[in-house]
Amino acid sequence: MIKTSCLMASIFEDMSTENSLSASPEGNFLFRAYGNYCRRQQIYLDRVTPHVLPRWIVWVLLFSLFLIRTLVFLHGWYIVTYAVAIFMLNQFIAFLTPKIDPALQDYEEDGLSLPTKANEEFRPFMRQLPELKFWFSTFRAILVGHFCTFFDFFNIPVFWPILVMYFIILFAVTMKKQIRHMIKYKYLPFTHGKMQYKGKADSGKVVTS
Repeated sequence: MIKTSCLMASIFEDMSTENSLSASPEGNFLFRAYGNYCRRQQIYLDRVTPHVLPRWIVWVLLFSLFLIRTLVFLHGWYIVTYAVAIFMLNQFIAFLTPKIDPALQDYEEDGLSLPTKANEEFRPFMRQLPELKFWFSTFRAILVGHFCTFFDFFNIPVFWPILVMYFIILFAVTMKKQIRHMIKYKYLPFTHGKMQYKGKADSGKVVTS
């Protein structure tokens, strides 16, 4: 999703460069600016990709700050908080879902079925939404939520207990469906790592023939 938008931006930038004689300078500037933004964004993402734990620590701090700001200090913007929560739930379900649905017949025939036994060949769990994209999309959603709290027209009056109850019901129903899917096709949405085999410990003895 992230690389796709940047790829489209580079394609449009190439098209605008080829048609620079007939295109307006403003349009070319916008395409180039968006392409530069996508490239810079991809560079930063590549830099933070290996730092999983620090990324999620920053995520937790930012989300906690958002909740404290909206629920404790502002006492409002419940619609914004609800929208952010629904988006994060949608991304979380995609994070737990296999990239290819095991219910499809072709999925089984091609030998791409999920491992169901410990002694089977190691196959990492392929997610519909990878961890980095899940982190980045939800991180960006929290930033958008922070930004919306600075504008009063987003503070729509609403009875917040109804939103909380509806979100809890939606979360329970969605997770129940996802857990049933895991039980039916016998998979876990986590990869524990490839089994490692250890040889015998070195006794220090030299064997001579």
